[in-house]
Amino acid sequence: MSRRLVSLTLDTLEDLPRRCRGCVFWELDPVAADRARASGDTELEKEAWVSQTLLEWGSCGKLIYVDSAPAGYVMFAPPAYVPRSVAFPTSPVSPDAVLLMAAHVVPDFAGGGLGRMLIQGVARDVTRRGIKAIEAFGDAQWDQPHCVAPADYFRAVGFKTVRPHPRFPRLRMELRTALSWKSDVEAALDKLLGSMSPESLLRPATHAAV
Repeated sequence: MSRRLVSLTLDTLEDLPRRCRGCVFWELDPVAADRARASGDTELEKEAWVSQTLLEWGSCGKLIYVDSAPAGYVMFAPPAYVPRSVAFPTSPVSPDAVLLMAAHVVPDFAGGGLGRMLIQGVARDVTRRGIKAIEAFGDAQWDQPHCVAPADYFRAVGFKTVRPHPRFPRLRMELRTALSWKSDVEAALDKLLGSMSPESLLRPATHAAV
């Protein structure tokens, strides 16, 4: 069984899970997202966002395939490209960091370490581009899958809280070099994935209230 990690492009966008293909929770501000859902234009808005981000900034996502089947993905971008990022009480994201946005592993492939591979792929990508850190908004009261992943997940894989909040803390992982990231974090990821299967914690719903 082969595993293949590739960058998100307009061609591979269609391989996102259907509900994620039409989810614009992160890509639009709350008002624009509601308008897009009401008009049925969410897939067009998603494609437009990916196209613009690829053109202006570069790779903004990773997909993982098991044999030929799409098995999961993760998306990331500088905060200037993520309108939803300013809607959190712990905003803004630091200007030297990218924001880890949506992540998802197909349930049939959960528990196989694919979440670890996706996050490692993001770290390698942004480190090569000179990015100093990855930040994320976590949900400290997480009890069901939605677009904001559990804060405990991020802490377990090496993120540190930089702005606390009872519901939506902002967390940060320093990326000194790809080598030091692997040394500091890979063991924690392996331990977590072996006991918790966090892929099941990273299944975004179509939308979530913040």
